[in-house]
Amino acid sequence: MRIAIIGSVAAGTSAAAKARRNTEDAQITVYEKDSIISYSGCGLPYFVGGETSDISKLTPRDALWFKERYNVEIKTGCEVLAVDPVRKTMAVKNLATGEEFTDTYDRLILATGSKPFKPPLDGIESRNVFTIKNPQNAVDADAYIAGHQAKKAVIIGGGYIGLEMAAALKERQLDVTILELSSHIMPPMDDEMAARLQQYMLGKGINILTSVRVTGFQHDAGTARTVTVEGKGPIPADLFIWSAGIKPEVGLAKAMGVRLGVTGAIEVDNRMRTNLPDVYAAGDCAQVYSLVTGGPLYRPIGSTANKMGRIAGDVVTGGSLEFRGVPGTGIFKIFDLSVAMTGLTEKEARRLGYDIEVIHNIKPNVPEYYPGSSEMTIKAVADHKTEKLLGVQIVGGEGVDKRIDVFVTAITYGAKAGDLFHLDLAYAPPFATTKDPVLYTGMILDNALNRGRRLMTPRELIERKRNGEKITVIDVRSKKDRDKGFIEGSLHIPLQKMRSGLGNLGKDDLIVVYCNKGVSGNAAQNILINNGFRYVYNLSGGYRQYCMEKSK
Repeated sequence: MRIAIIGSVAAGTSAAAKARRNTEDAQITVYEKDSIISYSGCGLPYFVGGETSDISKLTPRDALWFKERYNVEIKTGCEVLAVDPVRKTMAVKNLATGEEFTDTYDRLILATGSKPFKPPLDGIESRNVFTIKNPQNAVDADAYIAGHQAKKAVIIGGGYIGLEMAAALKERQLDVTILELSSHIMPPMDDEMAARLQQYMLGKGINILTSVRVTGFQHDAGTARTVTVEGKGPIPADLFIWSAGIKPEVGLAKAMGVRLGVTGAIEVDNRMRTNLPDVYAAGDCAQVYSLVTGGPLYRPIGSTANKMGRIAGDVVTGGSLEFRGVPGTGIFKIFDLSVAMTGLTEKEARRLGYDIEVIHNIKPNVPEYYPGSSEMTIKAVADHKTEKLLGVQIVGGEGVDKRIDVFVTAITYGAKAGDLFHLDLAYAPPFATTKDPVLYTGMILDNALNRGRRLMTPRELIERKRNGEKITVIDVRSKKDRDKGFIEGSLHIPLQKMRSGLGNLGKDDLIVVYCNKGVSGNAAQNILINNGFRYVYNLSGGYRQYCMEKSK
């Protein structure tokens, strides 16, 4: 059997390796138009930033390694120009010699990956406008910074790679400005969570402009001098990073009649099969499906690409592996701040029509008395109907990775929000608090979903008050905390005086109580409910989250 694979980064090499593990009888050939294979695209910003000084560490395997280890033929510098799925032939061009030749296949795996989204703007192809998609891009950017003594950089796009590059260039002492088309950086996140990230980055001296549209570059002699922003004029810089998103590389697939999904990526089933016989697709060129909604999803990331490639390699050699979907997990680190998310955001859940509960849980990763303790904010979204966790976003210091992985596992196996409290998570002061932030998240959600301890987000409070709704807001903090700031129009009844201060409140009043982060607010809510007050909400995330919402 002749297995042909087009593309040799995460999905392609994983498919080849798995196919060979399953059988020694197949002839496996991988075509790659680039000269480098199997590299870590997610590691490229760390090379530019200097955390990894040797680019070869991001490209640990070459064609010879695959030949010797797996007896897989990887032909680099060879571009597949066209595929005839009826005759099962491929037209291939050797880019070094210009020679064109024909090859055949019995099974074909498309692993063509993705490419940067680059509109045809004037000057975008200037020598100092870089995308960071492959190792050569990173090497070129690094060399340009050093060779031209670059002092100022502009990054177009405030997503994962753009933010990581901003931190990398700031570490190299460049003046960095981020331009983002959306109303906030990290558009996949809810805005109040992205605001925490933005506030942190501003504190690190990174300039951020949101809701701005780039219209081109002013350039001469092949070098961009400024980037032109609609309504704001030109912004000068020594180099520019174009990081305005990526899209699936599907040109070859479309030409051969492969069906694309609603995301624009190749539509595959759970065994990586396309609509064409004996043609499969895996990695960033293919769409997946959401474990939360069951609907199509495009989440280009190396870990998912490896998984998809392994399944494709198994299936084409008679295996039984199936893709089970993903919640859509991502994580990155900016200086000392970690940002993670999985599943649905609040805005996605509302758009899809879920009846949701939203909570903000602000807790330290380890006890505050232990060295290295740092705070994290967890935003969780749960479904009232099923009580299942729909999505989580976390912004904080150490320990974010550990918590997001627990939430991913819970979502993957369909746990209810209240189940989180019952997890027997590892505890010792160097690693966690006695009631870990994950457990606390479960407690808060279970109280809201099942025990009448409802929460109101700061955004909802602001909007309902703006609409003229009569809401009694009660500050249950100490006078010392209130003197530092409070919600305008709120009453002040400290928690210690709550039981004796109920006389002027109506049992049918709509009441929202708040403290700094939510714990004392919950205690006050319990007192009110247990004394017969019917409509009592605790402010999600407390005054801290309210201030974040107001500052957006």
